Amino acid sequence: TWLSWLEKPLARAGKLDQLAVIIAGALLLITAAYIAPEDTVSTVMIAGVLGMVTYIAVNGLGELFNTPEGDEDGELVEGSKGGPTELAKATGKAGFFLFLYLEVLDASFSFDGVIGAFAITSDPIIIALGLGFVGAMFVRSITVFLVRKGTLSDYVYLEHGAHWAIGALAVILLVSIGYHVNENVTGLVGVALIGAAFISSIVRNRKAVATAGQAEDDVDEQDPVSVG
Repeated sequence: TWLSWLEKPLARAGKLDQLAVIIAGALLLITAAYIAPEDTVSTVMIAGVLGMVTYIAVNGLGELFNTPEGDEDGELVEGSKGGPTELAKATGKAGFFLFLYLEVLDASFSFDGVIGAFAITSDPIIIALGLGFVGAMFVRSITVFLVRKGTLSDYVYLEHGAHWAIGALAVILLVSIGYHVNENVTGLVGVALIGAAFISSIVRNRKAVATAGQAEDDVDEQDPVSVG
């Protein structure tokens, strides 16, 4: 873990089923009650509930599509009269529903990207450039490059920093419903968190190398090689 003092308790709390929905609902109520202007409370509540319903539906469909169907005894039997077996039918059905699930998931990521962009700027030109040209060409290309190079394996805390940055943007987006948040603050928060995670990863790697070198030196001292 990166921020062990915070991430370990959160990991234990994360074992609670549907904790994400509980937190989202609580934040939605707090935002509507104390942050949103009075004339937008209903809009905030409707938008928040629709977002939670979409999240639950996508996750539920994912679990449903990954469950193959069988007969009453839970076994997959062969079809009659030389037709396709129950295994083939279940596999085809699972593949079809998985395709639909991926389409829904892709759409939800698109919505998430657009909503997240509004946490940084409300200029439609900048959003279009970011999600279109920069997002499609630069970000995706560098993502594929980093995956192939195994960067996430080398810098283990980058993923942690990215998740914390997403959480910070979500909080800023909720706060911006009732208060103006400077765009520079929004951008710098994400950069600072990812930069801190990157530096922490470098420090961690150097400590690991130093520890490994020290262990090798200790082994050499304990088992000297005799020459003669």
